[in-house]
Amino acid sequence: MAQVLEFRLPDLGEGLTEAEIVRWLVEVGDVVAVDQPVVEVETAKAMVDVPCPYAGVVTARFGEEGSELPVGSPLITVAVGAPASDPDPDSDAGTEGSGNVLVGYGTTEAPARRRRVRREQQVPVPVNGRSAAPEVVEGPVPVISPLVRRLARENGLDLRELTGSGPDGLILRADVEYALRAAASPGRPAPALAPETTVASPATASPTPAGTRVPLKGVRGAVADKLSRSRSEIPDATCWVDADATELMRARAAMNGAGGPKISLLALLARICTAALARFPELNSTVDTAAREIVRLDAVHLGFAAQTERGLVVPVVKDAHARDAESLSAEFARLTEAARTGTLTPAELTGGTFTLNNYGVFGVDGSTPIINHPEAAMLGVGRIIPKPWVHEGELAVRQVVQLSLTFDHRVCDGGTAGGFLRYVADCVEQPAVLLRTL
Repeated sequence: MAQVLEFRLPDLGEGLTEAEIVRWLVEVGDVVAVDQPVVEVETAKAMVDVPCPYAGVVTARFGEEGSELPVGSPLITVAVGAPASDPDPDSDAGTEGSGNVLVGYGTTEAPARRRRVRREQQVPVPVNGRSAAPEVVEGPVPVISPLVRRLARENGLDLRELTGSGPDGLILRADVEYALRAAASPGRPAPALAPETTVASPATASPTPAGTRVPLKGVRGAVADKLSRSRSEIPDATCWVDADATELMRARAAMNGAGGPKISLLALLARICTAALARFPELNSTVDTAAREIVRLDAVHLGFAAQTERGLVVPVVKDAHARDAESLSAEFARLTEAARTGTLTPAELTGGTFTLNNYGVFGVDGSTPIINHPEAAMLGVGRIIPKPWVHEGELAVRQVVQLSLTFDHRVCDGGTAGGFLRYVADCVEQPAVLLRTL
């Protein structure tokens, strides 16, 4: 005898309201254990394996790979207490869920979400007008990015027929786009290479010119919402200064020349940031608008901007104030790799208290960063390049960098922001200044 329990897409955190099914990890009829991942989904923030809180036999799946489901919609139904070969959904046998939870659901709160599912109802429901039958690709296909899989699927391209140009034959987006262009006949336009729609002006006069419409969804939509909220709520201001980074670069070279794990420049800048925040804690804070209070935070959870194929993400190094340069280097490397492969978890993308933005990697000198709401400040670092500089009373060629600080003017005035930025610049110019804070 069995009881059929319905497992719904849980709240994955950070106010996300939907997720895309990237890959089903179970089939109807499979036996699953408590907390076994059953589906891989992609939110606007990260790729997440969703574990099922029940043990039993999968009797139905809802939604095909590539479809989007809102939070709270059914994912699977599981017959609990039935033999694997003959699940009986008409039974009243009960079960206990796991003690583990994702954000927004608890596996021991099942009564409000459980329902009976009759055997004849155990058919996957079409989502967004699509058939619920999943796309089956036999054999291993060297693809990491879900965007590449979606692009191939939407254009009817069999990934098994492609040879990837990435490491170890990894199929990249460029490989798929090249194949689609090659497959287009001479007299016919190539299929769309992205989820975009080209809209031409109607024959009658229209103020809207012809162009391409790109949906604000996924990562791009999440970024748009975050930045819009920041600009609408935070009265920000920016100050900047040029600094001679020659000694910092020499110090890094000396550290890496001594053997042991390599120290990244980002890690040294992060170490400088945490030291500066210890002196100017006003900038490691957030504003509680409802209570009309400034909340100064005890720990520094340092976010850093990372550009990926999916768009801009901001992984967070937790307790950065308690880490040395070696530990910071290792954590930056780990989170950067996870960002590149799309495997960052929601926990690794939330909870930041201050952001370090190294836009110098794009070959630019300066910027006026937009604060990562609900934080109070962001430090921007431009490229480090040789420039004429007055050093010890003489003109010399030095390694110069522009530093910019965007801050929430509610948490402090310009004197505090200027003091923070000046201290950062002093540490960049004379790394020995950091010894005073150790």
